[in-house]
Amino acid sequence: MRIDHKNHLLFFLCGSLCGLLFSSLFWTSTALGQDQAWKPVWSDEFDGDSLDFSKWEIEINAFGGGNQELQIYTDRSENVRVEQGHLVLEAHRGKTGIAGTERNFSSGRIRSKRRGDWTYGKFEARMKLPAGQGLWPAFWMLPSDEKYGTWAASGEVDILEFKGQQVDTLWGTLHHGGSWPRNKHTGLTKKFDGIDFTKDFHVYGIEWEPGEFRWLLDGQVWQVQKGWGTENGNFPQPFDQPFHLVFNLAVGGEFVGDVAEQTPFPAKMLVDWVKVFQRQ
Repeated sequence: MRIDHKNHLLFFLCGSLCGLLFSSLFWTSTALGQDQAWKPVWSDEFDGDSLDFSKWEIEINAFGGGNQELQIYTDRSENVRVEQGHLVLEAHRGKTGIAGTERNFSSGRIRSKRRGDWTYGKFEARMKLPAGQGLWPAFWMLPSDEKYGTWAASGEVDILEFKGQQVDTLWGTLHHGGSWPRNKHTGLTKKFDGIDFTKDFHVYGIEWEPGEFRWLLDGQVWQVQKGWGTENGNFPQPFDQPFHLVFNLAVGGEFVGDVAEQTPFPAKMLVDWVKVFQRQ
């Protein structure tokens, strides 16, 4: 068969361009499809006069949260309340507790355990963070059942950790491995030049899918993690089980260091809303 080389070249170029166009359209539509696939399944706008106890539990802990923290967590309204459309977690300086459990600071911590538990999803909260040496606000997730063992064998997801003395820096971490002290952690610390996270609200979040976590700031990915493990299972374990949300404002401890005399109290962590999405 005789081949017209000019037509053959034209056909080849057309085919290549069409292939590239099809590929571009395919990936664009796939990306759009993935974005549209996140469906809202749970939220709290904190619009009422009190905390919604169908969604949250206030944690009371006379010994703080470990890590040599200095606060006692209470259920008093000065430490945990809903006010002007915000969840307020407020830390105070001053002796708190009863004999034997007294602390020099009080603060608030809530969780959604048994009220909101999910395996995989997109989790976001709009928050304003407090400034000051020794303040440690956090938005994170813990396993609702320790299937693979005690901390951190069953995992922990730190969506946001923040040091009040480093107002332009965020921490995002996975805890895994074995039970303490064989625990491991994986994650990044990122400085955002020109942003002071204590001056305004920002949206902090994470997308958790099988084999991958993506950390978000105002909708933009700033970190991706694809590697972790547990002594008592195989990848992607332990992050294949239901986890629940935790918000808290800690004071002092190994992560942030001592509280400075000039750190302002009361100190507030404000949460405007929290939203959960899942693939559907």
